[in-house]
Amino acid sequence: MIERSEPPLQFVSRLTSDHIEQLWRMYQGEWWSGGRKIEDVRRVVQHSDLIFAFCDSETGRLAAFARVLTDFVYKAFIFDVIVDRQHRELGLGKMLLDAITSHPALLFVEHIELYCRDEMVPFYQKWGFTAELRSARLMRKVQEPLFKLASVATKAS
Repeated sequence: MIERSEPPLQFVSRLTSDHIEQLWRMYQGEWWSGGRKIEDVRRVVQHSDLIFAFCDSETGRLAAFARVLTDFVYKAFIFDVIVDRQHRELGLGKMLLDAITSHPALLFVEHIELYCRDEMVPFYQKWGFTAELRSARLMRKVQEPLFKLASVATKAS
């Protein structure tokens, strides 16, 4: 019987430029984030309130990532929970959610929220997330970001 030895992981709350490039590559393999541009990923990371990531302690490579936007009082919204394909089935998703839900800055926030596909609901329910929102509904306005419209107009002139 061959035992698979996993590299030790290190928690990080800030990403290096190399980590951001690795995150961008991870995004490219997912249905919900493929096509994101590297410069947008840099901005997303820069403007997130809290970063949660695990890296391989030996190589420094990014293994898992999530981010939170919050007002630190009423709302915190979890985004982009992602585990690198070669590190899946090791419990990193659980480690990310444990780190987020126990983070001292989020302990007094009234609502921690996220959205996910139906097949992920049982996973998130383990931390008390529910789809029962009484009369509240998630709503979305899709728009073309202004900077993209401006770049198209510039190219046309």
